[in-house]
Amino acid sequence: MRKYETIFILQPELSEDDIKSVTTKAQDVISTYKGECFRMDDWGIRKLAYPIKKSARGRYYYLRFDGDSALIAELERRLRLDDKVLRYQSVNITDLPERAVPEKKVEVPEIALEETVEETPAAEEAAE
Repeated sequence: MRKYETIFILQPELSEDDIKSVTTKAQDVISTYKGECFRMDDWGIRKLAYPIKKSARGRYYYLRFDGDSALIAELERRLRLDDKVLRYQSVNITDLPERAVPEKKVEVPEIALEETVEETPAAEEAAE
């Protein structure tokens, strides 16, 4: 079996149920084709280099797994057909040195979108 990693970008405004359905489908494909999933990380919402389908931001997911070429073909086919997925890319990392492929889970800080709230003088007076 070869080692692969896939990064896919979802639409940023998806609900938690929609996100869970896409990630569950990816894990189901891996288990159906006798692969082994090691990591599924949510990298959060990030700004895209250029707009894709009129979206300036996207929710990034990282998937690290072992499998064969049939698994990759089916996974990419399903990602391509899903309208919630903006982009995806799979890379074979079998021949990379071991130090370049960390197997232990690394904490990724969550990216929170800051909401700006303008305070009015009336709100400040009410607080006092």
